[in-house]
Amino acid sequence: MASGSSNKRVDCEPFIDAQTRFVSQAAWFSRSIDCQNLTGKKTVVFGDATHAASITKILAREMGIHVSCAGTFCKHDAEWFKEQIQGFCDEILITDDHAEVGDMIARAEPSAIFGTQMERHIGKRLDIPCGVISAPVHIQNFTLGYRPFLGYEGTNQIADLVYNSFALGMEEHLLDIFGGHDTKEIMDKSLSTNIGLIWNPESRLELSKIPRFVREKVEKNTEKFARQKGIKTITVEVMYAAKEAFGI
Repeated sequence: MASGSSNKRVDCEPFIDAQTRFVSQAAWFSRSIDCQNLTGKKTVVFGDATHAASITKILAREMGIHVSCAGTFCKHDAEWFKEQIQGFCDEILITDDHAEVGDMIARAEPSAIFGTQMERHIGKRLDIPCGVISAPVHIQNFTLGYRPFLGYEGTNQIADLVYNSFALGMEEHLLDIFGGHDTKEIMDKSLSTNIGLIWNPESRLELSKIPRFVREKVEKNTEKFARQKGIKTITVEVMYAAKEAFGI
């Protein structure tokens, strides 16, 4: 490798060796059982064109993760985006309609989402974890610590983001047994919560108008509210009261 106008060759091997052994843990991680557990996991990617395209390639090509759908809200970059991720995902979505994105995620039922703060909120409603990769973001995504996404240290940050966005191995097993971390939710999920409740035709019609990706959450919260208040028939008024009580 030439340095400037000099013919002197620069040996980069010591630098690469030091970075690989003492800075980046990617080589070790790629051989671990934790990384192998990611293979075949299904995910959805959505964000600005460059970040969404890059993480899609990393997930599919370098980590063996199945990208069910990759999308962007950057309509002006649609052609470039399609060219970049062609062959790395099952479906491509170009839209700035967050409801359409939510419906896509609900339909795909991925193990994890990689997107913006909007997709993170969608994931919370669907109980799907989300790694934030693109603006718009929350202040919590701007950490005070050193977190580069380039170079050898960058590989650590990306691997951490991907790995920590999934529930794997024993964690997944325990979540199946105990139903999550919220004891109150465990009680709800383990019982037949809708026994004795009746939705009248008007409330059923109102429920059908709600976007699919939040409909189940609204239904569950409304029934929970009705049980707490001793209500047997759910009306539109009960739905609105539940919305006020639970904020959704």
